[in-house]
Amino acid sequence: MKELLPPGVQVQGEMGIAFVIAGPSGVGKSSVISTLLSRDPKLCFSVSATTRVRRPDEIHGRDYYFVTEEEFDRLIATGALLEWTTYQGHRYGTPKSEVLGRLQRGLDVVLKVEVRGAQTIRRAGLGFPVVLIFLVPPSWEELVRRVRSRGTESEEALAERLRIAREELQHIPEFDYLVVNDELSRAVAGVEAIIQAERMKILRCA
Repeated sequence: MKELLPPGVQVQGEMGIAFVIAGPSGVGKSSVISTLLSRDPKLCFSVSATTRVRRPDEIHGRDYYFVTEEEFDRLIATGALLEWTTYQGHRYGTPKSEVLGRLQRGLDVVLKVEVRGAQTIRRAGLGFPVVLIFLVPPSWEELVRRVRSRGTESEEALAERLRIAREELQHIPEFDYLVVNDELSRAVAGVEAIIQAERMKILRCA
């Protein structure tokens, strides 16, 4: 298609795009992302590193890289992370190796990060487009229900998770798109529409 375009014009989808999906805990980021990956072969998932304990249904290398505090320190010291943050006493970070090589091959990468890490990735200067998508529940009451339904945390931990969620919602204006996860298929369709629109975006080079 390149020979059809006038000088100085490029279609964004010809290069890899980083789609950053963030939102409060319990909003359904993992469910949305896993459905997207099953339906779009050009999408890859960036697995984050974390120091928190693995949950029973999680697999090392698929859901997260579960590392020790010392291993996380080494990732920071060697510059191996695009961004990292602390959430409820545990650290989370995005390994560069999960992102850059795939973008360079023209693949699109989906990143699930903490809200505070999304802008850090944009500022990291990847040299590739970065699209920030904020996922929200249909209501605060529904978010509380989803968080409680996990049944894996104390009341104190739940209260702290919800406090952080209220704070994270204040960062919505920093994102490019807002998608409501009231029903999984609708939320996935919304994110898919964003992905397709970004792939067809015309870039005008100087």
